[in-house]
Amino acid sequence: MSLRRRRVAVAFRLAIVGSVLAGIVLTALGPATVTGLLPYFTIQSNLAVGLFAGYAGWRAWRVRPEPSSALKGAVTLYISITGVVYHLVLANPASPFAMPQPDRALGEALGNQFLHTVVPLLAIADWALFDQRGRLRVRHAAWWLAFPLAYLGFALVRGLVVHRYPYPFIDAGQLGYDGVSVSAVYFAFAFWLLGLLLVGVDRSLSRRVATRPAGAPAVTVAAPGPTPDDVPEDAPAGQR
Repeated sequence: MSLRRRRVAVAFRLAIVGSVLAGIVLTALGPATVTGLLPYFTIQSNLAVGLFAGYAGWRAWRVRPEPSSALKGAVTLYISITGVVYHLVLANPASPFAMPQPDRALGEALGNQFLHTVVPLLAIADWALFDQRGRLRVRHAAWWLAFPLAYLGFALVRGLVVHRYPYPFIDAGQLGYDGVSVSAVYFAFAFWLLGLLLVGVDRSLSRRVATRPAGAPAVTVAAPGPTPDDVPEDAPAGQR
């Protein structure tokens, strides 16, 4: 990765970390507390992306290789789930699992948008622009389901203790465990398809890099091997 691209990557990742912090802090200024927010998948996925972005930004600044593509794909999938489920399921009046959207103060409303819209978009853009291409496999889409399934188990066990569930589609008190099981299967299938989409996009971008004509600008900044920006202008023609 060239110096210029490294600087852009670091700036992107600082923006992700800042957006995660802003989202959590602004949301916590409302009636919810930080500890009250932690059981939500939204907060957990945002924290995962923020920590990963901070680590990846540090590696880019130190001119070190990008972190594992499989791990980056995982956190990108989880934050994508956060954005998709919020906008299509929880905040969509046509959804059977729509949650009432309260009147929020300006700060809390901004925090909500940071967590559900800004961070997912920045994380997806970072993955598309700076991740190393061609390293994801179809099996990763199945492995990435481990965390959502573990979260489901956590939410159900916690619900037995506190008699509250973070999301209506896993509310065993309202749906019963049979209903939750049906929801879980549908959502797991949708998340698996979303993971396959990431793998498919990765492969498509990898092929575009591999077939790029000589001298053409790179379509992705993290393809294996040096990019044209990395070759000194005074290098022999055969090395360009």
